[in-house]
Amino acid sequence: MKKYLAYGANMSVEMMANRCPDAKLLGTGELKNFRLMFKGEQPSSYGTIEQWEGFCVPFVLWDISAADEKSLDRYEGYPRVYQKHTVEVEVNGEKFKAMYYSKPDTERVNPPSLHYVDVLWQAYERFGFDLAILQRALDFSCGDSF
Repeated sequence: MKKYLAYGANMSVEMMANRCPDAKLLGTGELKNFRLMFKGEQPSSYGTIEQWEGFCVPFVLWDISAADEKSLDRYEGYPRVYQKHTVEVEVNGEKFKAMYYSKPDTERVNPPSLHYVDVLWQAYERFGFDLAILQRALDFSCGDSF
């Protein structure tokens, strides 16, 4: 099994159950010195994270099978749309090396769809994450659009 760090739509327990049937929720945490933002061409602007001093991004950590990873690769458009990275995180006092997807730095920051924002908002509420982090990401990526 591999550890997968989700900070976007894959924080949704329901979506992950359909997309990755072997996935097991391990817990939540915060990725320090990373910033959440939305990139891509409208209407397909989606969440991504970049290293950014002084910010943090809440995440859900999943244990996934090789079949789940292949499913995620398809869903995320890897390697064309999203790239894979590895980072060390701590969940429940235990350290893990986790894989995550992010968009290339060269993509444009743009507003996401209202549906996508709703999925993230629900996950933030479900896990008790600070909604101000999501709002800052929307403000950064959307200006006055939201």
